[in-house]
Amino acid sequence: ASTFGAVLDMVTDRVSTACLLALLSQFYRPGLVFILLLGLDITSHWFQMYSSFLSGKTSHKDVKHTGNGLLKLYYGYRPFMAFCCVASEVLYIILFLYADAKSTSLLNTCRGILKESPLVVFMFISTLIGWALKQVINVIQMKTAADACVAYDSKRGK
Repeated sequence: ASTFGAVLDMVTDRVSTACLLALLSQFYRPGLVFILLLGLDITSHWFQMYSSFLSGKTSHKDVKHTGNGLLKLYYGYRPFMAFCCVASEVLYIILFLYADAKSTSLLNTCRGILKESPLVVFMFISTLIGWALKQVINVIQMKTAADACVAYDSKRGK
């Protein structure tokens, strides 16, 4: 894979997620939830990219030397990564599709979705699980990458 391809992939992922989260922040209350998710997404990926750059890795997906098993599973087993990423985006699309001018409550919308057909409920719960895993992974990624940046600075004596 080319460097340009990797950067393009990262940018398109971040921008598409940012657009969905910005829209959802306008449809639902509390909208701050979606803005915080956006901040976590951008921050965790920025830290990961920068710490990879500092350590001389050719890819931000190279986490072989991290001690975190969930992060290794995420980047090492593509079907798991795909599940988490697709689930997150599909959850945001579901929330977009169920946005209603009459109710801006995120909680009420989620309750309403749980009253739908079993197939819709299954999709919603499946995407919710993948989304939750992705958020946990984002926090782990941000912490691990921040630690790598601090270690880099320590080696340089700063």
